[in-house]
Amino acid sequence: MKSIKLKLKSFPVWVFLATLLVITSIWLIIDITIPKIPILGFHSIVDTKKLAGKNNNQNFPKIDYTKGDFGEVLDYLVKHNFWFISSQELYDYFIFNSRKIPSEHIGQRPIMLTFDDSYKTFYTDLLPVLESIANKYNQKVKVVLFINPGRMANHESKTSYNITCNNLREGLEKGFFDIQSHGENHKKLTDLNTKDLIYELETAQLQLRKCTAGLDPNQTVASHLAYPYGASNPRVEKFAARYYKSAYLYNSRFFWQGWLKNKYQIPRLTVNHQKAPKGLIYVAEKALKIKGE
Repeated sequence: MKSIKLKLKSFPVWVFLATLLVITSIWLIIDITIPKIPILGFHSIVDTKKLAGKNNNQNFPKIDYTKGDFGEVLDYLVKHNFWFISSQELYDYFIFNSRKIPSEHIGQRPIMLTFDDSYKTFYTDLLPVLESIANKYNQKVKVVLFINPGRMANHESKTSYNITCNNLREGLEKGFFDIQSHGENHKKLTDLNTKDLIYELETAQLQLRKCTAGLDPNQTVASHLAYPYGASNPRVEKFAARYYKSAYLYNSRFFWQGWLKNKYQIPRLTVNHQKAPKGLIYVAEKALKIKGE
């Protein structure tokens, strides 16, 4: 013990400080050179104007986000030239680098906007915001919808909270929706036996592709997965790899190009209505601009 203490005392302070400085410098260089992409995870969009006059008009689930706040964030991102990437674009350009980033995206900040579950509000409230932005700026913003087809409504209904296949088809055909899988029935995949796990993964893909038949010539629909509840483990990842090219978590981290060790552990940042537009814009601004070669 005495010899250890003596060695520690004799260790020059300047060596420690120099080492710390080098490490800090390396991290700073990494932080300003490696593409960092915020992947924001939303759920339902709530139109508070529709709730006006009802009791507790702010009493909606914490995970939801208001239509007005989302519109404010989206307006800022479009005006400041963000690149709204799809799940396949993330896969092609930033995971496998199998395609060269088009020149029109050089200088832009990439960001991905994702929405989980099968809410009707994706059609009644989210789509109108996207269409409004398109009319205002002549730019279509594509969002990623991770859908549970087993929870979709079979037909239009004023009382249903769930989206229909026709709603999805309309958003896809208009170029606003990137439709991906969230499992068939939103079951926690880590709790399922093998038979049920395969059913959740395989059936969701089959149903979503059946729903969008004729609109998806490159078969990008249901090529990627978001784990319900963000729950995964090596076993779930193994079976997910049979059907999907990649899969998304919820772990409150940014996506860093070149640092992803497992394409079935793509990070996402959770968003809820307690995150004000300014807070989301601050997060978005952390995305690094795409540099040319």
